[in-house]
Amino acid sequence: MSTATLLIHNGSAAPDAPVTRIGGLPLAPAGTRWPGCTSCSGPLRFIAQLVLGGGRGVLAVFMCANDPGSCKDWSATAGGNRAYLFPPTGLVPLPLPALPTAADEDEGEGDYDEDEDVRQLGAVRTVEPVAVAEPGYRAAAEAWSAQSGRPTRHVLGQLGGTPEWLQDDETPDCPGCGRPMEFVARLEEGPDPLTAPNFGSGSAYAHACEPCGRAAFLWQC
Repeated sequence: MSTATLLIHNGSAAPDAPVTRIGGLPLAPAGTRWPGCTSCSGPLRFIAQLVLGGGRGVLAVFMCANDPGSCKDWSATAGGNRAYLFPPTGLVPLPLPALPTAADEDEGEGDYDEDEDVRQLGAVRTVEPVAVAEPGYRAAAEAWSAQSGRPTRHVLGQLGGTPEWLQDDETPDCPGCGRPMEFVARLEEGPDPLTAPNFGSGSAYAHACEPCGRAAFLWQC
């Protein structure tokens, strides 16, 4: 029987830990600039990094939280999010950019909540990959829950395999070679409001084209 590799909530870690995690600080090549939103020009929020096995690299995901619903952060191509495929070694913590100011808001650059840091999530969650002998994501999550005695909300997504889309198949094409990108991971909002990306109560999908060193990200609900 084929298996599905689930991403399981596995506690917390340092913000710059070189592990697969939700939240914290991204690890990137020295000199990398913190990405900004194409629509509102504000800094994107770092969501997650996935350390890919076999030395394939580190996939980092960012999404706009400056003005939720206005910057098309669900789209793989609209500029409201970014995904990067970094090399597996030589990465350093990316310094946080300056927070947007009231003057930025007056100039139309986002709609900022002073009580919320639009650059990063409120805490760090580590993720453990667990292989489950079920071919589909939902069936695997239910089987893992039954075996472990833990709730399915502790399943934070899927690593590799075949994506189960909530809507239509939206596999992005690589902007470099034009070929469909490979599915890398599915991500869920998870059980903790401090570390819950806003996927509209849906799920997110990360893809990459390893030969071109490109990555893409989108979500559906």
